[in-house]
Amino acid sequence: MNHDAFDVLILIGRPGSGKSEIIDFLKHTRPDIRRDRYHIGELDILDDFPLLWTWFEEDHILERRLGLPRLYTDAGGYFKYPAYWHLLLERLSLDYQRRLRDDASYHSHATAFIEFSRGSEHGGYHKAFPHLADEILQKAAIVYVNVSFRESSRKNLRRFNPKRPDSILEHGLSDEKMERLYREDDWSSLAPGEAGFIPVRAIHVPYAVFENEDDVTTGKPELLAQRLALVLANLWDLYSAHKLKEGNNPNPELTAFSALDYEDFPD
Repeated sequence: MNHDAFDVLILIGRPGSGKSEIIDFLKHTRPDIRRDRYHIGELDILDDFPLLWTWFEEDHILERRLGLPRLYTDAGGYFKYPAYWHLLLERLSLDYQRRLRDDASYHSHATAFIEFSRGSEHGGYHKAFPHLADEILQKAAIVYVNVSFRESSRKNLRRFNPKRPDSILEHGLSDEKMERLYREDDWSSLAPGEAGFIPVRAIHVPYAVFENEDDVTTGKPELLAQRLALVLANLWDLYSAHKLKEGNNPNPELTAFSALDYEDFPD
C-alpha cells in the first residue's frame, strides 16, 4: 500500500456523470500536487469502455465483412447474455493482476483507476462488484459520481461526437439505450450515505460520493478542484484508517493472472 496515495480507485456513476472528466483533470494536474492534494499517484486507467467498443467492432466485422454470426451483441446492439457485463470486469481484474505480477513496485508509483457504469437493468453495482478480484477490492476505495438520470442523459447527448464514437470523452448512447440500461441505478440501495463502507464478499471497501448535478466537471476547473480535493480527503481518511486497522493485509499469491492454463491452448 502507498502511504500517501490510493492504490486503487473504483470510479463509477451513470454515463455522462463526469467520471472521464475527473480522470482527465487529474491527468493534467502536476504530479506533486496530484499526490499531495488528491492522494493520487501516476494514473493507470482500467476502463471497460475500450473493451466494450472492441466487441462492437468485432461483431460488425464478423457480420458485415465475414458473413459470420455476431459473438457478443444482437442486431440492436444489446448483449446476447447479461453475463457479458460481468465478463468485462473479470477482464479488468486479469489486467490488474498482471500489473502486480510484472511490477513488484507497481503501487509505489501508480494508482489504478477502474472506471465503469452499471444500471439496474444489467445487474447493477451489487452484481458487478463481486466480479472484481480480491486483489483489487483489498486495495480499493470507491468514488461514486452522483447525477440524476436527466442530467446523465443531457451530458450523454452533449458530449457525443459522431466522428469519434470510440473516444473516451466523446462517445455516447442512443436515447433508447440510455432509458433501458441506465434509468434505474441501484447505488443508493448499497450506499445510503455520503461516505462509508460497502461489503463485497468478506471485504469492506470504503466509498465516498462526488455530487455533480451542478456539473462542475465541465468548464469549471476551480470548482472541480475544490470539490474533488474535499471528497478525496474524506475518502483518504476512511481508506488509510481502515488499512491501518487491517494491518495492510498482504496479497495472496498472484497465481490467477490468467484465466487459461497452458493445457487449455490447442496444439
